[in-house]
Amino acid sequence: VQLVESGGGLVQPGGSLVLACAVSGSRFDNFVVTWYRQAPEKQGELVASISAYEERTNYADSVKGRFTISRDYTKTTVYLQMTSLKSEDTGVYYCNYNDGVSTWGKGTLVTVSS
Repeated sequence: VQLVESGGGLVQPGGSLVLACAVSGSRFDNFVVTWYRQAPEKQGELVASISAYEERTNYADSVKGRFTISRDYTKTTVYLQMTSLKSEDTGVYYCNYNDGVSTWGKGTLVTVSS
């Protein structure tokens, strides 16, 4: 299984970004995909997760109401739509795909700054 994250970049506070985690080499079923972020000098944080079945989602309190996680079976991709971005959302965002085996992407940098 390989994961490729994309969509990071520099955005002003209040702006939006959409991160994508493209999954290859997997049947893309019976999985849980989780977005984590690592901010400078802070502990890693679970941002959001989604399961293959029932579309169960989970969000960190710090992003509830601002971030939305979704998956596209045709593109075998999981998205993280981020709105109303704040400076504290800055960090490297990593995608984790778990279908019994945990696989990590290399991360994509999000910088929220004016």
